[in-house]
Amino acid sequence: MDPTKRFYITTAIDYANGSPHLGHAVEKIGADVMARYHRRKGEQVHFVIGMDEHGQKVLKSADAAGISPQDWVDGIAREFTEVWDVLRISHDDFIRTTEARHHRGVKELIRRIEASGDLYQGTYSGYYCVGCEGYKTRDDLVQEEGQDFRCPVHPSLDVQWMEEENWFFRLSAYSKPLLKLLDERPEFVQPEIRRNEIRKVLEGGLEDISVSRSRLPWGVPWPNDPDHIVYVWLDALTNYLTAVGFPDEGYRESWPADVHVIGKDITRFHCIYWPAFLMSAGVELPKTVWAHGFVTYGGRKLSKSAGVTFELPEAIERHGPDALRYYLLREVPWNGDGDITREHFDERYTAELANDLGNLGNRSLTMLGEYRGGGIPAGAPRSLDEACHKAVGKYEEVMDAGLLHLGIATAMELVSLANGFIERQAPWTLAKDPSGGPELDATLASLARALLVAATLLHPFMPERMGELVRRLGVAGVPTLEEALELDLAGRTVTRGTPLFPRPDLRSP
Repeated sequence: MDPTKRFYITTAIDYANGSPHLGHAVEKIGADVMARYHRRKGEQVHFVIGMDEHGQKVLKSADAAGISPQDWVDGIAREFTEVWDVLRISHDDFIRTTEARHHRGVKELIRRIEASGDLYQGTYSGYYCVGCEGYKTRDDLVQEEGQDFRCPVHPSLDVQWMEEENWFFRLSAYSKPLLKLLDERPEFVQPEIRRNEIRKVLEGGLEDISVSRSRLPWGVPWPNDPDHIVYVWLDALTNYLTAVGFPDEGYRESWPADVHVIGKDITRFHCIYWPAFLMSAGVELPKTVWAHGFVTYGGRKLSKSAGVTFELPEAIERHGPDALRYYLLREVPWNGDGDITREHFDERYTAELANDLGNLGNRSLTMLGEYRGGGIPAGAPRSLDEACHKAVGKYEEVMDAGLLHLGIATAMELVSLANGFIERQAPWTLAKDPSGGPELDATLASLARALLVAATLLHPFMPERMGELVRRLGVAGVPTLEEALELDLAGRTVTRGTPLFPRPDLRSP
């Protein structure tokens, strides 16, 4: 444990053109788990999320709704903050790109890039996907017979042909520096499959990119050029700096970010554009960009137009916020894609939460109440105590590697071992034997320890329910990993309470 160590984690700021959905939730929950894990290690965590509120797509959404862009983004921001509160996302800051603190930082970053000689004016002619808010080459697009070019990520939207005077960034100068970055710091892009994709792009060479838009009324004004606004991605990416006070000197207390958590569809912006902007401006680079995968439903992309839906409010309501947090990160590997269904959610909840974990807690607390008057006895270590130490070691290894799904698996392996330990030790038999007192004490003490350790390991994933389980063990607050193994539990009073995970009334989709 190092209480002086800082850990700065961010997510992609969400685009303010629609309501939050499961894709947003996977990212925010995963990053929240990482933040909570580092807090459990005793580190000083700063966790930032927010809203990307500029760009053409936002302007279109506001126009369609018949309201001002500011009123539109204010409403969307409320939707997102409300759902993140329900899902217990423990962010320290919620930055919005319409804030004055952000505008100031964006303009300063541009001034520094300009001072390096990497900006010039020119004419952009090419395709633009409003869905991506990104410029596209012919190679980036797909075309079916008899149809216009389409973006593969947003096939329902028209790709626009644009010709306009813009400010350009000399991205072509950064192919070699970025390749050197990947050679010297392979951890900069994680997981490896995403790093290999970025390397391939860099090896093919980079072209200069437009970093402004003309004649759009919604965005950060370009410094000293009122006819242009800042390109939405240069604007948005800078939030990671402005959220910690850039350009004021105090931003260095948190910067560089330890990890940017993003979706795999925006790696080019974060792993090529962003480090190039920072290199040009003379600002230190973040340590890692972690690109998680996508969630599908029954093997198909979640899509309202295609009728493949599992709306976020329904998903939360089905078994509660903690259960959804658990299920998404149990089912969606943090280094790859994952598939979910309502039926499988029900199965996981019943088998793993209601039965395995819920029964372990209920049986252990009940036996402590019946056999020891609700007090945790002192007892000699048993095999389960050794399993607890091994579980914490393995858990730290996989969580430090960013493999959150394996962190859950490690915790649930301990739960399974503890349930097996109960069957082997048969406390109900020991309680009937006058000579079985010491063995019963050791068994119950070991079960209390295992429950505390399991609750601590699972707390980042299910903060409300595991916080409650810790309290039922007579511990005031969720301990650090080290404390979970060493804290003296003898003499603490336990509370059985109602089931942590009630058996569900399973509903049809």
